[in-house]
Amino acid sequence: MSEPPPLIYSDETLRSILRSVRTIAVVGASADPNRPSHEVMAFLECQGYRIVAVNPALPTGALGPIPVYPDLVSIPGEVDMVDVFRRSEAAGAIADQAIAIGARVLWMQLGVRDDNAAIRAEKAGLTVVMDRCPKIELRRLKLGPI
Repeated sequence: MSEPPPLIYSDETLRSILRSVRTIAVVGASADPNRPSHEVMAFLECQGYRIVAVNPALPTGALGPIPVYPDLVSIPGEVDMVDVFRRSEAAGAIADQAIAIGARVLWMQLGVRDDNAAIRAEKAGLTVVMDRCPKIELRRLKLGPI
């Protein structure tokens, strides 16, 4: 089986995404401060983004002021970006939910890639980023708080 092609995103594309989104749903959010999903979620909140946590195993209130929902379709209001902190195998179902709620961006974290999910999301009008971390990109692009 051949390797998938490398994922290349222009700095301007990433800059545009990170400047335009306001509400980010973090799928796979954790209450454990030692987990990468918690660290990135806290960083994004400090940057001024409105964060919504998605994890069916987290009870309401587990993240203090950050609201917790069992899935994307349970979130009231608009979500601009869905940040996927789950294994690649779970990305397809998450992409389908992101499409269903009208998200504008599907962002898959480092190590997460599902080309079929990306194609479905792009056909539905979402911008897709795979195998990248918004925290790393915000720092690399020297983008301050929104």
